[in-house]
Amino acid sequence: MTEREDRQDISEVLLRYATGIDRRDWALFRTAFTDDCDVDYGQIGTWRGVDAITDFMEQSHAMAGPTMHRLTNQAITVDGDAAVARTYVDGLITFGDNGSGVNAIGIYDDELVRLDVGWRIARRTFTPVRLAPMGPQTT
Repeated sequence: MTEREDRQDISEVLLRYATGIDRRDWALFRTAFTDDCDVDYGQIGTWRGVDAITDFMEQSHAMAGPTMHRLTNQAITVDGDAAVARTYVDGLITFGDNGSGVNAIGIYDDELVRLDVGWRIARRTFTPVRLAPMGPQTT
């Protein structure tokens, strides 16, 4: 594969993560991570293993309304069978009433590895830039 193809494949891994959450497609979500991944979302929590992060995401989105995880500014560097990626995320999680929720804006710093099944996230750190409640404005 060329470096350009690797970067495209890695971009698709990141999109599977976001799409998996937004569609509540947990089988798709799992394909973004290695079995033994380390995920650190700071004050939100830390998880070891794809089962743990998937369980958390499934439970934390079970009562949510629509969500949108928008990924931008992907900077991906490939070195053989390893890669790093920095991605901006703007996550919108609405609650069941769709009138309130949380807007989480931040940065994903990922370490990825190439496996027989393709690229996967082995380590992720989320750095929040803005975590803000959403809801009706009072005057």
